[in-house]
Amino acid sequence: MAARAFPPSLHYQGLNAPVRMEIDIRDLPVEGEIPAEIAGAFFRAVPDPAHPPMLGEDDNVLSGDGMVGRFLIEDGHVDYTTRYVRTERFEAERKARRSLFGKYRNPFTDDPSVAGVDRTVANTTPIWHAGRLYMTKEDGRAYRVDPITLETIGRWDWNGALKSETMTAHARIDPETNEMFAYGYEAAGLASRQIAYFIVGPDGELQSEQWFEAPYAAMVHDFAITEKFAIFPLFPTTADLDRLKAGGAHWVHQQDAPSWIGIMPRYGKVDEMVWIEGPAGVHAYHFMNAFDDNGAIQIDVCLSDTNAFPFIRSASGIDRHQSTVRSSLSRWTIDLEAKAITERVVGPPGDLPMIERKDQARPYGHGWYITYDPNQGPPIPAGPVETACNTLFRIEPGNGRLEALGLGPTRAINEPVHVPSSDPGHGGWLLAVVDERAGDGFKSALWVIEASDIAKGPIATVPVPVPMRPQVHGWWVPQAELEAAARA
Repeated sequence: MAARAFPPSLHYQGLNAPVRMEIDIRDLPVEGEIPAEIAGAFFRAVPDPAHPPMLGEDDNVLSGDGMVGRFLIEDGHVDYTTRYVRTERFEAERKARRSLFGKYRNPFTDDPSVAGVDRTVANTTPIWHAGRLYMTKEDGRAYRVDPITLETIGRWDWNGALKSETMTAHARIDPETNEMFAYGYEAAGLASRQIAYFIVGPDGELQSEQWFEAPYAAMVHDFAITEKFAIFPLFPTTADLDRLKAGGAHWVHQQDAPSWIGIMPRYGKVDEMVWIEGPAGVHAYHFMNAFDDNGAIQIDVCLSDTNAFPFIRSASGIDRHQSTVRSSLSRWTIDLEAKAITERVVGPPGDLPMIERKDQARPYGHGWYITYDPNQGPPIPAGPVETACNTLFRIEPGNGRLEALGLGPTRAINEPVHVPSSDPGHGGWLLAVVDERAGDGFKSALWVIEASDIAKGPIATVPVPVPMRPQVHGWWVPQAELEAAARA
């Protein structure tokens, strides 16, 4: 059978053009000077389809096979490496030399030869905890990857201890206890309402796993913790087993249905869960942070008035152009006693928020996120939102102070990671991949930005002489932790 071509859609063109190369480049050129304190690895999760979609029709970028990318930085030198995550799905298709899996997250549309094969592509977040690197996507369990060689170790369930069939791509790690707090939705299988909440100790071993039933089978892409509570947001983007069996979409957004917030003591029992009804029709993919505040809980959320992904709105019969989606960085104040939510806007629209690791689950002064600003120029198509971001924000949510770095009409910025400084008076640095139009294509570079003074632009750039796909999320791992993992 002749190889099928990729469909002529924005999901496979421009920045979304498949690269399909595993790359090793040593000593990339550095323009400017990288501070000596920046030593370690910037891991990136990049969806990159190895084969055109099976059904010969359009798909979305979130179906791309997981590629782990790594910028390794030491003494001002930068090496770049990428490897596919050898998931069961990837290996089955590699052997067949073609795609065998059908519609996004719908196994009823797959080739019969892969019935029962793990469908996850492990393409969303590289998570580092207790000396282990996990590549994650929320529709399955994590895959462990060797942080030194980037070779795939295999699917991970804590040696059989984890019973959930899924694991979030947005685990939260407490900066003081070094515990990992995580969960899996659709934990009992496709379109199930069960959510598993689990805690992994600082030694990397599973400490606890508890299950509870949600009000509906929702996409629970992110969650939050405070020092006292675990917080599970449910927005009305829902799954239905009968719809999937009929060959339909996994996700449909119900614009008139309410949102819910489930809150329980983070070391408590799931039967202590309190459910609080939130506004109807809203949706959020990411939370910047949450913290306890004199008996209340504060949660900062990148909130939209509908689902931000066009492919989900299309499946839902919601006919709205991306430019009409209303969104903001909002602070939800939750009164547990009154079971009430109060909302106020603290920042402009945007997503992919980030804070310093030390501030996780605690009151904090600042964070960063990225957005598309139409004043910077026409959109560059990329990613599941179909619009790349062209502006970086630094925000102080408590007082609303905002700084911006606009990249202009030809550039797009990926989610940054924060690298701390040993100097308590220094805000550290941000590392981010920036893509730029160049003729009929794009060129890319790693930017190094002063985290407390983003407006002055990069202090160093590292051009990458090969095509790059947009990442979903990234993670920074200090050199000392990498070296300890290599010795273990």
